[in-house]
Amino acid sequence: MSILIRNEYDGQAVFNQVRIERAGSILMRAIGKKDAELSIFLVGDGRITAMNRDWFARPWPTNVISFGQIDATRTGTAVMPQDRLLGDIVISIDAAFREASGMGIGIDERLADLLIHGLAHLLGEDHELGGMHVERMAYKERELRDILLKEKQMADLCVNVDHVATIREARGTNEPDPVTAAGLVELAGADGVVVHLREDRRHIKDRDVLILREIVKTRLTLEMAATDEMIRIASELKPDIVTLVPEKRQELTTEGGLDVIRLEEGLKNSIFRLHQAGIPVSLFIEPEDGQVEAAKRIEADCIEIHTGRYADAPDLETQDRELERIVSAARLAVDLDIRVHAGHGLNYRNTARLCPIGEIDEFSIGHAVIARAVIVGMERAVREMLSIIKHGAII
Repeated sequence: MSILIRNEYDGQAVFNQVRIERAGSILMRAIGKKDAELSIFLVGDGRITAMNRDWFARPWPTNVISFGQIDATRTGTAVMPQDRLLGDIVISIDAAFREASGMGIGIDERLADLLIHGLAHLLGEDHELGGMHVERMAYKERELRDILLKEKQMADLCVNVDHVATIREARGTNEPDPVTAAGLVELAGADGVVVHLREDRRHIKDRDVLILREIVKTRLTLEMAATDEMIRIASELKPDIVTLVPEKRQELTTEGGLDVIRLEEGLKNSIFRLHQAGIPVSLFIEPEDGQVEAAKRIEADCIEIHTGRYADAPDLETQDRELERIVSAARLAVDLDIRVHAGHGLNYRNTARLCPIGEIDEFSIGHAVIARAVIVGMERAVREMLSIIKHGAII
């Protein structure tokens, strides 16, 4: 991971740490440093005052300090950035809170500005030199701010309501209705609704998708196999996006990603037909470079990274390894101009670690939300998952 964030702030100000980390990830990619390391240290006035005193002989708090990585043989204040180590940015949360209040803006907006200011210093700009340097640094900050404005600051949440239909089918009645559930999902603030119309119609039915297409006001994702029947249905239905997934009759849920490399020609034809109908296409794949590259070759608009192995990791070491595979695949996809979604097995415990990854635009989560909704209600379950995705924790 290129962003290392350390939070030692113990004051009263409330801020969004995930937003800072995602902003750092987006900016590092934009400046061509996606594989470099940037450390962000969040402190209070006391700690930053001590650092100012020790390093700069100024015993008062500032809002941000930047430390470029330097060569062991440095002389004076010469800074020599290394390929893998960009530097450290120290931000005072107390100062950010005071300044945000005085400016009439939110603390998260002010923290983004301070991150940009610190990064501009690490890139060699220094307004303290006066003259043209002030203008140069202001230009660099505007450039970095424009990058954040153009990027999606936080990932979306799309909720899969298949398992509402699973409960309905358990008794063969007409309730609970996934259409009603979709309305509650949207009212709770989710960014979209997902349904998987399977060949055997084990849960979601044709009637469900037809009504959902009429009532969903956010975004409707149709998961389906790449069969003639499903392509015909999708072409008539026109969901906002189709996600092609592997499908086996005997499986309880989708067990893995598409083997795009092996199925390349057939999938290419399916994508062409869906594009002809004006429908963007995502491919549900494993986090492997070869699969991402194959998705690009057949002109997929998006990939959804299968997060099952990450979600099911038996220990932290395995989870760390799977997390790195997800990050690597997501970065490659964005390099190839492919949007990135992620899903499968994500829940209220394991999703937070993925939220700072700036390349992931959307999370698709179903079973965990529906299971929690049985206990606490749909709106609360969705809002709690949204809180994790937007803030890194339930708040």
